[in-house]
Parts: sequence; structure tokens; C-alpha cells
Amino acid sequence: MKKLVFIFVMLCMFSCGDYIDKPKNLIEPDAMAEILADLAITDQAVIIYQNKNLEAGTRFVLKTHKVKSEDFVESFKYYVVKDKMKDIADQAKEIILQKDPKADKYIQNKLKGTLPAPILEK
Repeated sequence: MKKLVFIFVMLCMFSCGDYIDKPKNLIEPDAMAEILADLAITDQAVIIYQNKNLEAGTRFVLKTHKVKSEDFVESFKYYVVKDKMKDIADQAKEIILQKDPKADKYIQNKLKGTLPAPILEK
């Protein structure tokens, strides 16, 4: 009986391969990093244009990279589950710093928590 339980437990352990299947239209990590960098830059418009619907900016970024939103979401989930998102996010950070070297000071202040409070207009 103990052998049967042991075999059953071993079968259960080895039958579970992956938590998530690889999406059909998986976005490559380099392209994913570029998309995340562009989305981060576009999201900064929220600070400038408060009370505006900026969903069009996200659609524009995805359209520019010729990626469907479903493919982006599925790829994002896949990379998070596979524990590869940190590397992709670090690569996106480097892309942002190449586009705007002044962003490094902002990032360091944000990580330290010493950013000044934003000025809100009415």
C-alpha cells in the first residue's frame, strides 16, 4: 500500500509540467522590453493630462509595435509566471535611459522615495 501511495504521489508531481502554456503569438523578450519602455513613457502623460482618457496612448503603442492587446496580455502573463519579467523590465529601464538620460535621476529618487510631491492644478 505504501508503494502504491508513493507511486501515485510521484506521478502527480511529475505530471504537472508547467503552470502556463506558451502562447501562440508570444512576444519576444526584446520586443516586450521595447513595448514596456514605450508604455512607461506614454503613461507619464497621465501626470501632465490629468482627467483625460489616455487609453488611446496604450492602443497607439501596441499598434506601433504591431501587437494585439490579447497577445501582449498573454505574453505578459507568461513572462511573469516564468519569472522572466524582472529581466525584461530591467531591459526596458535601460531603453528608457537611452532615450532620456535625465530619467536616471528621477528613477533613483523614486526608488529612494525622495520625489517631491506633484503640483496639482484645479
